[in-house]
Amino acid sequence: QVQLVESGGGSVQAGGSLRLSCAATISPHPYGRNYNYMGWFRQAPGKEREGVAIIHTGGTVTLYADSVKGRFTISRDTAKNTVSLQMNSLTPEDTAMYYCAAGTYYNLSARLWEYWGQGTQVTVSS
Repeated sequence: QVQLVESGGGSVQAGGSLRLSCAATISPHPYGRNYNYMGWFRQAPGKEREGVAIIHTGGTVTLYADSVKGRFTISRDTAKNTVSLQMNSLTPEDTAMYYCAAGTYYNLSARLWEYWGQGTQVTVSS
C-alpha cells in the first residue's frame, strides 16, 4: 500500500553533514489506510530502533528526539510526497541504519509505526 524509498546515506567525518530523503508512493488499494505522519528512525547494531524526528503530512507539526534537537531538521515536500532529514554536526553516536516510516500517531515509538522503508546507512567517523 505505502512504499517508502530512502536515499542519501553515506559516510562522513564527525562535525559533517548529510541529508536523507524519502519518497513515498501509495499503491491503489480499496482498503488502503491513510497515514498522518512521516518520520525518520534509526537503529544501531545491538540497539533498539529509536525515533529521530517526525512530521505531520501537512508539513507543519514536528517532533524531535532530544539527542538530535538543534542538529537535525525534518522537512516535507507535500507536492512530491517526500520527507527529508538534514543532519548537521554529526557525531559517531549518530552512526546507524536510518529508516523512513509512515504512520498514524504523533509518537516516536517505533512499535507504533506501520510502514517502513529498507533503510540507508549513515556512518560517522571520529
